[in-house]
Amino acid sequence: MQNLLLGASVVVALVVLFMIYKLATLISVAKGSKTDQEASSNNVNAVLMLAFLIIGGVAATWSAIAYFDLYNLPVASEHGVKTDSMFWITMWITGAAFVITHILLFYFSFKYRYKKDATALYYPDNHKLELIWTIVPAVVLTILVGYGLTVWNEITDKAPEQAEVVEIMGAQFAWRVRYPGADNALGKYDYRKIDDSNAFGMDLSDKNSHDDFVPREIHLPKGKPVLLKIRARDVLHSVFLPQFRVKMDAVPGMPTQFWFVPTKSTADMRAETGNPDFNYELACTEICGSGHYAMRMIVVVDEPADYEEWKKSQQTWLAQNPEYLSQVPEELQEVAMLSAGIEENESKDSSL
Repeated sequence: MQNLLLGASVVVALVVLFMIYKLATLISVAKGSKTDQEASSNNVNAVLMLAFLIIGGVAATWSAIAYFDLYNLPVASEHGVKTDSMFWITMWITGAAFVITHILLFYFSFKYRYKKDATALYYPDNHKLELIWTIVPAVVLTILVGYGLTVWNEITDKAPEQAEVVEIMGAQFAWRVRYPGADNALGKYDYRKIDDSNAFGMDLSDKNSHDDFVPREIHLPKGKPVLLKIRARDVLHSVFLPQFRVKMDAVPGMPTQFWFVPTKSTADMRAETGNPDFNYELACTEICGSGHYAMRMIVVVDEPADYEEWKKSQQTWLAQNPEYLSQVPEELQEVAMLSAGIEENESKDSSL
């Protein structure tokens, strides 16, 4: 309600200013010549532009400071520190150029407003000035792009061999995740094997699939590299983990990946933000359909020991769905049951 009243007040103020302007214009028409009217109109416009510069500048500065914490989320990854540094360097340079040029733009509009007997200065060209405003921005932008490319290449470089592997798959309208088991290797998948239970299309002829597990939430270890293997099952989605500064498209038919190192556990972030209910969250930033808003998933960052305990507590997908043992080649049946943690009586029950 307060925001509504504030908005209504601004609208009313603008209407009043417009009416005052129109009234002043009519009075000047009644009192003087057309030239006097034009001069009066130019004076009003010049003052309004200067007022807009001052009021707009103060309002923009206040807004940037007051809402800083809402758009500058805490960083919780190693590479996030570098991307934030790159962002703020770029922001300060381009922001300074923006502020200076707009101050000059509005000030010159005020200073050089229409005045009787004023004449324009004939200034056809200045090659030195043209070289300066061409070369300086070109050099600055080249440095910024080069720095950004260096950071990006480092971030998207090959993940360390000891990285924890997590597969993330987007499908309208939910995220699904798959972890490798003790072998730390994800099994192969085949889109033709996708059904209601086998959402990933896991190929059970590959022994690496037998110990994979599919949890309901994502768990990540603090201080250890994590490799996200990303794919989509239907349309374009986008993996977004804001506090980790992770964003990567999930493209049908074209797997992508992103690796990073979480630096703050969920408990650490709750203490830092003062919010006991804080949770990291995986969101989709690609408008993927009517249920796009629902593509959210909780992400938990554990201390390394807690993460290993969580992994050990997870039941393999094959143990949860023993009826799929029939898709395992006969020569791999015993190995699959051992890897998946399936008792022999469970497999007999499922076959019945």
